[in-house]
Amino acid sequence: MPDLPTTPRGAATSRRILDAAAAEFARYGIAGARIERIIAAARTNKAQVYGYFGNKDGLFEAVVADCVDRSTDALPFDADDLPGWAVRLYDENLRRPEMVRLIAWIRLEQRPTGPWFDSSRHEHKLSAIARAQAAGRLRQGDPFDLLTLVIAMASAWSPASSVYTATAEDPAEDHDRRRALLRESVARAVAP
Repeated sequence: MPDLPTTPRGAATSRRILDAAAAEFARYGIAGARIERIIAAARTNKAQVYGYFGNKDGLFEAVVADCVDRSTDALPFDADDLPGWAVRLYDENLRRPEMVRLIAWIRLEQRPTGPWFDSSRHEHKLSAIARAQAAGRLRQGDPFDLLTLVIAMASAWSPASSVYTATAEDPAEDHDRRRALLRESVARAVAP
C-alpha cells in the first residue's frame, strides 16, 4: 500500500477515498469502476486520488490491502483455535461482503496464479501454525497450505462461493448450523 498522508486532514481524505473506492470496486469490478464516481463519493478531486494512489490499478491494490488489513485486525488469530478463527472469518464475510466481492473481481479480471497476498503480512499466522505443528497440536504440512484450507472452508458460503452466498439477512438458525459445521470440519481437518 502506498505511503498515505499522516496529517489528520490528509488521513481523513485518503480514508474517504479508500471507502468510496471499496464500494465502487466491489460493485463494478476493476474495469467497470469509475474514478469520477469515487471522487464524487469521497468528496475529493482527481489530483488527490492520483497523488495518493498513482492510478486506478494502484487504488484497487490499496483498497484490497486495506480491506485485508482491516479484516486481519478485526480477527484475533490463535493457531490453537483455528476452528474458532474460521467461524470469526465466516462472520466477518457476512459483515464485510465487499472484501470477498473484491476477491471475486480479482479472480474474474486479473486471473491470478500462485499466492494472492504478500505472505510477510501474515507471517505471524504462519509462524504460529508452524509452532503449533512442532508442538504436535496441529497436523503436519505446509503452514501456508493449512491456512489456505481454513480460509477456503470459512469462505464456503461467501460471495466467492460457486454454490451459495450467505447474507446477514439469512435466518439465524442457518448461520448457527453453518458455524457448527464449519467449526467441526476445521477441527477435524487440522487435527494432528
